[in-house]
Amino acid sequence: MNGPFTIIGGGVCGLAMAAELSSRGATVAVLDPKGTPGDHACSWWAGGMLAPDCEGVSAEPEIVRQGRKAAAWWENQGATVHKKGTLVAALHRDQSDLTTFARRAPTARSLSRSQIAACEPHLADRYSKALFLANEAHLDPRATLMALHARLKQRGVRFDGSIVGQVIDCRGLAARDTLADLRGVKGEMLVVRCPDVILSRPVRLLHPRFPLYIVPRGDGVFMLGATQIETGERSRATLRSVMELMNAAYALHPAFGEAELLEIGVDARPAFPDNQPRMRRIGDVIYANGLFRHGFLLAPALAQMTADLVMDGKIPEVWYEDHRER
Repeated sequence: MNGPFTIIGGGVCGLAMAAELSSRGATVAVLDPKGTPGDHACSWWAGGMLAPDCEGVSAEPEIVRQGRKAAAWWENQGATVHKKGTLVAALHRDQSDLTTFARRAPTARSLSRSQIAACEPHLADRYSKALFLANEAHLDPRATLMALHARLKQRGVRFDGSIVGQVIDCRGLAARDTLADLRGVKGEMLVVRCPDVILSRPVRLLHPRFPLYIVPRGDGVFMLGATQIETGERSRATLRSVMELMNAAYALHPAFGEAELLEIGVDARPAFPDNQPRMRRIGDVIYANGLFRHGFLLAPALAQMTADLVMDGKIPEVWYEDHRER
């Protein structure tokens, strides 16, 4: 079946779905009340880390397996993907956490102080041990979404009109009007400018109270994230969360104490009870949802599985549920 397909929702899930379907020759429309990507979408506030092995420390093995496909998929869509790995650090008092992390992430390689200096010179004086996961990558979510939106328009994907053909609902948390078991998990993030610190890859700081990741965006700009709070609230960052993110960044490197605060962002990630995504057929509609904090990591796999289903009739081995009455 080559369509037509109508995708409801223009965040990372909807745009990835449109990219996969249109690349296979399907006729596709994406309908989103806001039109172009922007701060109304949860994916606008993402870290953009393609880090399946780091996520595998707390996520299910299927997340790791499917997530390992993401970097190549985004490159095929024309995205700029930085393949520089992930550095995982811990303060001296939390060094034992590195051992636990390494046990749960078999691809992690231990670094000495001299190896840290070769990897991230600005951290060498502060850490004698760290972990390095070489096969991970990152991208700039906002630039990626905008570029993919433009690419899809050039490919002939419509972003207006009415609903026709097979509907694929990718509305994220808004789909709670139908998906009763979908919940919101709030995340808050900061964007800062700190030219005194140079990092070339995402750095994760293991911390017992507020673990932190810092993602370089270039020109001294960094994204700091992110909290994980069980609530669907989408518009209010708390003083406590902002303070904890700032404190964690300062703990990673004191120069962040002089950083310029550019932006505070907050939204709620859509998640099912097991924090794994779903393709759920209800009536004539397919709902693709529940990417949790793995939007850019798992949207490609979810899109590929959904395209296999609707175009070739191939039932996915994982994440698919048919709720039609029999």
